[in-house]
Amino acid sequence: MPNFQIVTDSCAHFGAGIVPDNVTVVPNTLIIGGHSYREGVDISDEGACALMAAVPDVPTVLSPSVSDYAAVYERLARDCDGIISIHASREMFDSWSHAQVAAQPYTGRCRVIPIDSQNLSTAQAMLVRLTAQAAAQQPTLDDLVRIARGAVDQLYTVFTVDSVEYVMHHRILPPSQSILGAMLNIKPVLSMEHGRLIAIEKVRTRAQAIERLVEFVMEFTEVIDAAIMQPTTGLTEQGKLLQERLLVDFPGMSFIHTRYGASLAAFIGLDAIGLTVMENPNTRIDHDDY
Repeated sequence: MPNFQIVTDSCAHFGAGIVPDNVTVVPNTLIIGGHSYREGVDISDEGACALMAAVPDVPTVLSPSVSDYAAVYERLARDCDGIISIHASREMFDSWSHAQVAAQPYTGRCRVIPIDSQNLSTAQAMLVRLTAQAAAQQPTLDDLVRIARGAVDQLYTVFTVDSVEYVMHHRILPPSQSILGAMLNIKPVLSMEHGRLIAIEKVRTRAQAIERLVEFVMEFTEVIDAAIMQPTTGLTEQGKLLQERLLVDFPGMSFIHTRYGASLAAFIGLDAIGLTVMENPNTRIDHDDY
């Protein structure tokens, strides 16, 4: 059986779940309060979020460099038959473009194929886990690429955000709407659309936010996997209400809870709640924490 390896950046957030053996995570760099930290190496998610809450400046996320990826590819290529490199949305991060450059020397030997997940955090981890599981069953690298790229179109993510400071900074909302939203305590609903976080509507209360998230799941006919995302290890009261509501409306499904990582928190803040679903993928993902 061929030995295929998976590479990703630390925007892929596996939560409390175990990163598969054939997956290598290359850390992003978080700049918080003027100091740099390698995500998941120099600082944990809990530590990063605590620092974000303590400093006034919005943090910056730097993707792994071309040389970072080149070093990983060189090491893995010595003993494997091909590498699938799955990255945070290229519309928001430089990870995919850096991987593209680093992969160029491997066109003729141990091919390295970068894939844009068009997503972030838990959804990116879902795609990585799916690809890692498929790698043990697929006879060719092209088969594995087909499965991974096909699954990209089956991933959907939506968030509601309590405060708008971070989304204002990143211009996810137009400035005029951001200021008005902050004044009126309006909570934007954000969706991943073609690799970008887009404001699709606004709600005024947390109850309305939960209702909108439930409606989001009801739009799909064959949800195979789903996860509730918050920036905390345990479910908040809002998270518990959402989980209870989902279990009532979808009694046959499992809605796990996972925290979203620091890279995503740097874009949407520390008080968002979201859902990621995968609809009808080619290979089912085990229901572990991502």
